[in-house]
Amino acid sequence: MTTDTPQRILVVEDEEHLAAGLKLNLELEGYEVDIAGTAREAGEKLLRPDRYSVIVLDVMLPDKNGFELCRKIRDSGNYTPVIMLTARGSADDRVRGLESGADDYVVKPFDLDELLARVGSMLRRQAWAQNGGGAPQAASFGRAQIAFDAHEVTVDGARIELTRLELDLLRYFVANPGRVISRTELLEKVWKLRSHSSRTIDNFISRLRRHFEDDPTDPKHFLSVRGAGYKFMP
Repeated sequence: MTTDTPQRILVVEDEEHLAAGLKLNLELEGYEVDIAGTAREAGEKLLRPDRYSVIVLDVMLPDKNGFELCRKIRDSGNYTPVIMLTARGSADDRVRGLESGADDYVVKPFDLDELLARVGSMLRRQAWAQNGGGAPQAASFGRAQIAFDAHEVTVDGARIELTRLELDLLRYFVANPGRVISRTELLEKVWKLRSHSSRTIDNFISRLRRHFEDDPTDPKHFLSVRGAGYKFMP
């Protein structure tokens, strides 16, 4: 990847050989890469004025697990996309990672090309969002008001916090009201990936329902269409 201004990536990984390998391969793709071996070191780097484009975050760190660090990052108002690295492949652990505010996850041992593809997809999605994503810059439905560029979302006047990926997914639904959208389309248009687990889509739809539906078990806005995908009804 060649750009005039290299994208900056923070790799939070305490296994030195793995961190060094990731740094080398990401730099070969044209990115600038910083390494942090602990949650504390990662926190110090995230306080610097230079913003990161993506954070690659290992779950198992010596001073704090990645779930806790990710939640702390989000609670601080930092919405940099986070890809979690985890040796825990169970559905519960993947859901826990997404619910802590991560945007994606890769299970160890992982294929390097897959991780590079995930990083690339995050950056493409950011560019898509910055260009408007084909959707209005503001929207309202039900009890919600959204200002996409300002990353401000309120329900009944109370502000709620969405991750960047949640906001991008919401933006895509707003741009396509009443149309059945397949999981494959969501992966390609929002995640910018051509292959991934559809389980990830389902987890994110559940998160949107918890934020915006009066009764998440009986949704009125984010509807499942059996065998076809999802439909947004504002």
